[in-house]
Amino acid sequence: MKSFWDTISKYPVFVAGAILGVLLFAAKPLLPFFKNPVTAIALVAACVAAFTFLTFTLRAMLGLQVA
Repeated sequence: MKSFWDTISKYPVFVAGAILGVLLFAAKPLLPFFKNPVTAIALVAACVAAFTFLTFTLRAMLGLQVA
């Protein structure tokens, strides 16, 4: 039974590594845009807008109240 829990305890590390790998893979093509200040500001604004849109959409879908 101990080996079962040893195996199960490795999954959170695997999931965190996989998520980090996907995020780094997705961010690598965007790095050249940060060299120009105008495109960097636009990229940051687009990321903030996407996060805000996702937040409001999920709150509306789940029926959560804005506190």
